Parts: sequence; structure tokens; C-alpha cells
Amino acid sequence: MERANRSLIAALAAVVLLSGCGPASTHPASSGPASSGPAPLVSAAQSGPIPADTAQEPAPTAGRAVPVIPARPKVTTAKQPAEDTALAAVARLTVKWRAPKTGYARAQFGQTWFDTDHNGCDTRNDVLRRDLYDRQMKNSCKVLAGTLAPDPYTGGSIRFVYGGASEVDIDHLVALSDAWQTGAAGWPAGKRLALANDPLNLLAVSASANRSKSDGDTATWLPPNKAYRCTYVAAQVAVKVKYGLWVTSAERDAMTRVLAACPRMRPPGPGSAPILAAVPRAATTPVAKPVPVPVVPGGGATARCHDGTYSFAAHHQGACSGHGGVQVFYR
Repeated sequence: MERANRSLIAALAAVVLLSGCGPASTHPASSGPASSGPAPLVSAAQSGPIPADTAQEPAPTAGRAVPVIPARPKVTTAKQPAEDTALAAVARLTVKWRAPKTGYARAQFGQTWFDTDHNGCDTRNDVLRRDLYDRQMKNSCKVLAGTLAPDPYTGGSIRFVYGGASEVDIDHLVALSDAWQTGAAGWPAGKRLALANDPLNLLAVSASANRSKSDGDTATWLPPNKAYRCTYVAAQVAVKVKYGLWVTSAERDAMTRVLAACPRMRPPGPGSAPILAAVPRAATTPVAKPVPVPVVPGGGATARCHDGTYSFAAHHQGACSGHGGVQVFYR
């Protein structure tokens, strides 16, 4: 009986609540409790079961554990450059201080444009034939004219004419002075000669850009043509690796910054040129035998002997005795 009363009270409370939720304008003249506002809420203890539309999430069933899946931590790993990239090769270069320039001279790297590959052509013409287009040749070696298009350092087009304006230079990517200060000072002459004439280290470029570079390394000079910088630095790395030259910390950092923009860039291969060239023997000049100064007959000689000597005997007596006899007498 008591349970039935509670159910009846709950039902009546629901009716009161529903009737109090309607719009006030429906009964403008009404008086009494209904017009004074919503009916008072009935507590859950009084109302019995909570209506389904207001029920909360059911509690977990007793005896069943709710699995808790921990969040998987996000692991980020820095990508390492591939072993065959120029960026990875930079990391393997030896880093040292720059050695002094004491004793450096261009002559320390041997004869300029020496034919180290023995193809009958000097190295300068080898590079011009490789890098110029629309070439005009004097013979199979000598380049008379051609076009550098594009110039790798500036991106422009330059016409080369032999004997004309000096607009095209052959640049050493790793300058010889820089090489001297990063290991080459202690090399044998043949290795320095090889570096100076290795096609891997040579490039036909704008003369003005090359002269602005001077003997700078990556830390102090880069080509104005930004599109070529990755290729330029990758080639420098290849030269340093091939010849075992070291880099300064500033040079290494500059190389890394440039190559970070092209992490898949591979350095060029070492090429077929050996790192030790045969040094030509110095030409020997035969020593000439002294030629005796002829004696003018008026100088007092009385005769010339058969062995080329002269006699000064008075009155031609005893002339050329022991010298093969007289060849001619002088008066």
C-alpha cells in the first residue's frame, strides 16, 4: 500500500510539472498556484524512480572490470641522412683549425694546366670542351670559341672567344690556397699536381664571379645563383672526400646549412683521375764547353798552332813547339 501511494504521488508530481511548463500566455486570467509560476520540484526521494529521459549513465555491472587503455606515447625520431648523400658525407669530414698560408704559391701545385691524363690536350682546353656549347675548334684540342650557357655561378650566358675579353675562367672549386691550408701543404708534389688538374675540381665559370670568390671556402663565399648552391657545395664535398682534405668548423656548418635544403643531393663520383700524378722531370740544359777567346794577330801573337793555341815567340823562332807545329804565321 505504501509503495502504491509513492507511485501515485510521483505520477501526480509529473502531471504538475508538465502543466507548469506550458507558455504563460495560454491562461492569462488564471489565478491560484498554477499562475504563480512552475510547481515546486519533487525530490528524488519523494518521487521514486527517476524518469528515463533524465536518467544518468548506468554504473558498471558489478564484477566486470572496465579496461583502461593507456595512450600510446608519440615517439619522434630525427631523420638521419642517407649514407650516400652529400649531407652525410659532410658529417664524416675531419674538422680542424685552418693551417697557416706560409709557403703557399701557385707553383707548389705544379705546371699550370698540365696534361695529367696524357690525352695530348692541356687541362684548360679539356674543361672548355666539356663545359662550353656551340664550340669552334682549331684542332681536336684547342677551343677557339664557345658559349657558357648557363654560367653556373650567375645563371647568365657568356660567349667565350679565344684571345678576346677575359670573361670565362676555369675555377678550382676547392681553391688551391684553401687546399694548402687544409692538408695539401704536407702532400707530395704529385698529389698537389693531381688536385690542380682534376676535372672533379674544375669548372668553367664567369670570370668576375670567380674573382669575387678568390680563395674563399663555403663559409665565406657561395655562388650568387642560389639554384646552383647545392650542386656547388656537393662538388666541394666530393673533392674534400677524394683527397682527404679537412674542413674548419665554420666551413662544415655552412656546408650543412646549404645541403639541409637538398638532403637527398648526392655528391658527384670521384672520377677516373688518380690522386697522384706523375710529376714531369725538370728539363736539363747541357753545359756548354768554354770557347777560347781568339787572339787578334795585332795583339802580339806571331803564329797560330795546329791545336788552336797561339805563339808569341819573337822572330818566329820556337813557334808552336809542342803544339803540333805552326798552322799560320802572323806578320
